[in-house]
Formats: sequence, C-alpha cells, structure tokens
Amino acid sequence: MLYDLNIAWSPSTSAAELERTLKFSKTLGYDVVALNHTINPPVPPQVVNPLPKFPPPSPPPPLNNANNTNTTTTTAAATSLPTTLHRATLILSDPNVAHRLPQLANAYDIIAVRPTSEREFQAACLNIAEASLVSLDLTQRFPFHFRPKPCMAAVNRGLRFEVCYAPCLSSASADARARATFMGNVVELVRATRGRGIVISSGARGVLGLRAPADVVNLFAVWGLGTERGMEGLGVLPRGVVVNEGIKRRGFRGVVDVVGVAERDDDDDTGGDKRDRGERAKEKQKQKQKAGNNNNNNKNKNNGENKRKKEQETSGGGGGGDGNPEGDDKPMSKRQAKRLKAALKKPPAAAEEEEKNA
Repeated sequence: MLYDLNIAWSPSTSAAELERTLKFSKTLGYDVVALNHTINPPVPPQVVNPLPKFPPPSPPPPLNNANNTNTTTTTAAATSLPTTLHRATLILSDPNVAHRLPQLANAYDIIAVRPTSEREFQAACLNIAEASLVSLDLTQRFPFHFRPKPCMAAVNRGLRFEVCYAPCLSSASADARARATFMGNVVELVRATRGRGIVISSGARGVLGLRAPADVVNLFAVWGLGTERGMEGLGVLPRGVVVNEGIKRRGFRGVVDVVGVAERDDDDDTGGDKRDRGERAKEKQKQKQKAGNNNNNNKNKNNGENKRKKEQETSGGGGGGDGNPEGDDKPMSKRQAKRLKAALKKPPAAAEEEEKNA
C-alpha cells in the first residue's frame, strides 16, 4: 500500500476541488491519504476538528446480487476515494506550545510538528513524544544545520522526518532560489539521517501538485535518496506512523493493541447453567470410567486367550489317546507327552512284550 500523509487543506478549500484531488491521488495509486490542517499558535482552549469527513471505502457487492444496478453508483463513488485520515501540524515557534499536543491527539488521527528554529528542532527530536512526524518547510533557509546526532536520536526513538515535494515543483509558489534551497536542504537531511526515517509526502494544494510514485522515487534518487529508501518513504514508514498513532488512541496505554475479545458461551451467565456444566463434567467422567473398565475387560480376555494358546502348543494339541484315555478336555501333561513319544519310537514287537510283562 502507498501512503500520502500530507494533502494540504484550508478553510478556503472547496469540497469539489478536494474531492477531485482525492480521486486523482487514488488514480495514481495512493491507497491512504491524510488531510493536513496547519495550526498556528496559540492553540484554542477547545480543539475542534474542522476537516471534512469521508465515508470509508466499502467492499464491492456480490456477483449474484439482483440489485447490482442500484448499488453500482454508490460503490463506484466509495471505491474511487482512498482511505482518508485527519492530520494536524502544529508550528513550533515556542517549545512551551508542545503541552497542547495531547488535546490535538484527541481530535486528529496523526500529529506532526513543524519547528522553525534550532531550539524547537532539538526539542522535537529529543523530547516531544506525542508527535510522530517532524514536517519541515525545506523551501526556506534555516538558521542552523541538520546535525546527525539529534537526527539519528529522533529516528531511533521512532520519529520520522517528512519531506514534501509539491512546494518545490509547483511553478506558482517556487522560484529558482526556493528550488535550490529545497534541494540543498534535502541533501543535507539525507546526509544527517543516512537516508533513514524519511517519509515522502506531496503537500499538494490541488491536482497539479501530485505526482506518481515512480516519478517521486526517481526524483529523490537524483537528490541522494536511494530507490529502496524512497519506496520505504512511500509505503513502510508512513504505514508505521499510521499504525502507531492508531495504537496510541485505541490501545492499552499506547502499547498493546486490543484487536478482539474472546467469545463467551451463553451458558456462562446464570447459576442454573453452571449446574448444567457441572453435570456435563460428571457425565464425561463417568463415560471415561466406563471406557477404562471396558478396556481392562478386553485386556483380561485377550490375556486368557493367549495363555490357552500357549498351553495347547506346549501340550501337543491335547485330546484323547494313551496319555489321556478318558478323552476329556484337560490338557496333556509333559510326562504323558514323553511316554507317548517313546511309545511311538519303539517297534511294535517290543511294545507287545512290554505289555505282556506288564
């Protein structure tokens, strides 16, 4: 998914122009955009979000629906707009204004700060925890340099630097000197951050300020930001900003995101149902005991049958004969089996003489 977290909005922006800009951003391939409301200090006591709200994109209707003709226009209008978020950018002309950021976080989806001096820049990089973006107006000349130590400290603690390309490309608001200043600031920021933690946004005030993602990546590659870093600035890094801001608002203490709660059975609410559960547990135990007894009986039967087979094999098959004249079902002993074998080995004449002598 591709993100554009800065589409400029002001009270003078018409609804038709804003809708046309959002549709064009969806055509270019941006799935999530954020309307940016820039707030100058002092912040009013009661923070009100004036940004227009748009319905979330609905899924397409099923193919077998008979009323597809009626819902085609509504779904087409919903899917032609990207997912729209609300963002507030507070201009830091004084570090004491940062204590109003929690009130802004309750009214907006994303919070960004725009420092104007070195003191505010240091505070934004090292101390401010409520904001997720440091948005810099790179078309103006700063009275300080972007140093690697505070920039990397901000990146390591999850803060992202935003670079907007529309103020440099629009011919109406940018002259040659502003473009040169923008390019120099971008190169310096890339050098200070080593290309890490840079989120690329448009900052467009209309359709003419938007560019396709491939064009944006190629443009920043000329200014020193690699292609992979450019794609991260349009996809992975802004997605992390959106997800972290969402967890801060709906999660537990801003750390654990509660996605869903385990479902409970309807039988868990009343005492009678608890008794039913106890009875069901007893029945299960009885069934287990019956199954164990049946298994023991089967084992005993199998052991008895095995013993009988072994005795019949050792006795030579049993049955009536000289060793068992009565012909009963008792097994033949070993002594009787030896006598029978000896009698079979002797010749018949010797056997007759023994019988006579006996």
